[in-house]
Amino acid sequence: MNTVRIVGGEFRRRQLRFPDSEGLRPTPDRVRETLFNWLGQDLAGQHCLDLFAGSGALGFEAASRGAARVVMVEKTPRVLAALHENHELLHKPAAVEIVRGDALQYLVSTKAKFDLIFLDPPYQAGWIGRLEGLLPPALNEDAAIYVEAEHEIASLGDWRTVRQGKAGEVHFHLLRRPA
Repeated sequence: MNTVRIVGGEFRRRQLRFPDSEGLRPTPDRVRETLFNWLGQDLAGQHCLDLFAGSGALGFEAASRGAARVVMVEKTPRVLAALHENHELLHKPAAVEIVRGDALQYLVSTKAKFDLIFLDPPYQAGWIGRLEGLLPPALNEDAAIYVEAEHEIASLGDWRTVRQGKAGEVHFHLLRRPA
């Protein structure tokens, strides 16, 4: 098993365990620190969606920082099992909901609205383009989208990149809808 640590909030320094799985690349500590500096350290009251949960680093980090609700979507059985084990390890935070499913199907079927969506899909598979048109109904008016991709992203629909960085081969972006 591989590990990644939570970098801030209530679960700070806790280690999450996850299996090897094709396309699974946990967001590095340094990138998560940057992201939560951009977002602010306190996510109290926020409803978050981690659409390709993988290791759970982004979703559990949001829960650690006080998010009211964090939905983590994952379809790979071994990775899903590790998410459930990590949920147990953290004493089952009530804000966290783990969903077994496909990202596209989840977006099509959900009636929920989110303040923040984390998108870190497998690279070279065209996920960002396929998701773009499905995101708006799941987002609140002033919602933010965090995207990790193998290339720079200027926008997703009405959301524009307001902050971005690069770590190794990973381009990471925070997008918001212009006022």
